Amino acid sequence: MNTVLEDKIALLPEKPGVYKMLDDTGTVIYVGKAKVLKNRVRQYFQSSKNHSPKVRAMVSHIADFETIEVHSEVEALSLESNLIKEFMPKYNILLKDDKHFPYFRIDLRQDFPRIEIVRRVKPDGATYLGPYIVGPSVQEELRLVYDLFPLRHCKKNIAAMQARGERPCLLHHLGKCCAPCSGSVSRGEYHAYLKEAVRLLNGKSGELIPYLTQKMQEASDALDFERAALLRDKLKATLALREKQAAINANDLSADVFAVDSLNDARMVFSLFVRDGKVIGTHAFPLEGDGDDAPEEWLHAFLLQYYGQDGIEIPPNILLARECTDLIGIQDWLSGKRRRRVCIAVPQRGVKHQLTDMAKKNCAALLAKNDRIRVREWERGEGALAELSAILGLDEIPSRMECFDNSHLMGTNTVASMVVFRDGKPDKTAYRHFRIRSDAGGDDLLAMREVLTRRLSGDGELPDLLVLDGGKTQLSIGVEVLSELNLSHIPVCALAESDELIYLPESDDPIVLPRNSAPLHLIERLRDEAHRFAISYHRNLRSKSALYSLLDGIDGVGDKRKRALFDAFLTVEQIKAASVEDLAAVKGMTLPCAQSVYDYFHKEA
Repeated sequence: MNTVLEDKIALLPEKPGVYKMLDDTGTVIYVGKAKVLKNRVRQYFQSSKNHSPKVRAMVSHIADFETIEVHSEVEALSLESNLIKEFMPKYNILLKDDKHFPYFRIDLRQDFPRIEIVRRVKPDGATYLGPYIVGPSVQEELRLVYDLFPLRHCKKNIAAMQARGERPCLLHHLGKCCAPCSGSVSRGEYHAYLKEAVRLLNGKSGELIPYLTQKMQEASDALDFERAALLRDKLKATLALREKQAAINANDLSADVFAVDSLNDARMVFSLFVRDGKVIGTHAFPLEGDGDDAPEEWLHAFLLQYYGQDGIEIPPNILLARECTDLIGIQDWLSGKRRRRVCIAVPQRGVKHQLTDMAKKNCAALLAKNDRIRVREWERGEGALAELSAILGLDEIPSRMECFDNSHLMGTNTVASMVVFRDGKPDKTAYRHFRIRSDAGGDDLLAMREVLTRRLSGDGELPDLLVLDGGKTQLSIGVEVLSELNLSHIPVCALAESDELIYLPESDDPIVLPRNSAPLHLIERLRDEAHRFAISYHRNLRSKSALYSLLDGIDGVGDKRKRALFDAFLTVEQIKAASVEDLAAVKGMTLPCAQSVYDYFHKEA
């Protein structure tokens, strides 16, 4: 600690506040809060015997610090949350997934409001329902609501449509919309549908199910089977939605439930969102940070950042599966933000404990699942790459693998593709197309020689392993090109598509790998990607050539003017429909040439 820091620490106040640690570039590397700023900041620069490895690493990078005094610990918590969100410091535990949750928004002040999916809660007077499960499930729930209630889907101005006397759309005739645009439903009737939809989205489907069952039975007894079938479908939709909103019999409890766990280097907070006694949503939050922090600190950092986001609903209850650092301080901070009391508890028995136990089990299961996925990805990528290196006898594991393939149709529009795998995964930013310049005429070997020469004689990063689509003949071309360019140190192999045999330059006998071999699957993915990339480019060129050929019979229209015409009009039909003036306005075209194009397509007339 230098003398400047010593002087600054000596002048620190004995008051609560927030401190920012800065490195020699002025970057904020840590943000923390303190009941007494002087004591807390001084601890970092005392003996490091009791410091964790993370703290020792952070202190070694501290060049300066700044402090902000506040009146209370609650203010310090709020400020700490905002500063972490702003600076994303390296040594703080960070919430990796900062996306906002989806909500259903309904503006009940309107006569005929829509149900919208939004990710931000705004103080605009509208009703917001949620948060809900992230992803397709939200759209699915909304579709179920639309199946049950004839609410409007469109964004059109209803008052303007009614004034114009517009006819209702197809959804009305399909029974999916009550068509307020045509004036066929009153505001009261529409809001009655809306009220039931809101009850359903809030998980209160208990009254709707017996009602639909009774109406379905009445329609069936009256031999109105079409209406009975419609009610049956609505009943199924309601039951499906109810299954997604698992009941917990918690006496209308509304709470956010959090559990934290770790496996190997991965850490996660798993949450259940409970509203009116039903689990309406779940979400997993991966955390990043050094592994020597205690789980209590993870929870503290998570709650601070999660509820520090804009638009996040704060329920009256927050249930934790384990203790949290400064629990009382966070509780007071959240109560201030909510302007009502918030209770944070670690339940030990009863329904609330069942909820935290459910979150804890789901967290552990998801961590185990993600770990298995990570292992499988490693086996398919870097693990398979290491195995392949041993099989091919390479001295080093190749980081950059390149594969080449050709494509043509009866010798026309011959092209080649180069795809790149880096560390066993596609690097699509490095893919390249080649249009063969020589008159290959369907000669794959000539095309392969040209593309390899063009690729390897240019500047740029060289491959660690070259893979060619083909057998011994294609391999010999690769070896010759590498020798001619003094690049024989680059290993090369070929993969024959018929029997999936791997050929090496120094061996006459191919390598045969088991069909379930991870190295074989890796090299097959590389070859198949090169094949796909070449074919897609060839088809694109062939379609353009077919279009361009329609203009071959017009005097004065060469390749540049053909391209200019198709860039401007996109299709032959649009060129045919264009006037002489429009054609002449295309870059590179002249008035006589435009007249020739116009006359060519209108000669019969």
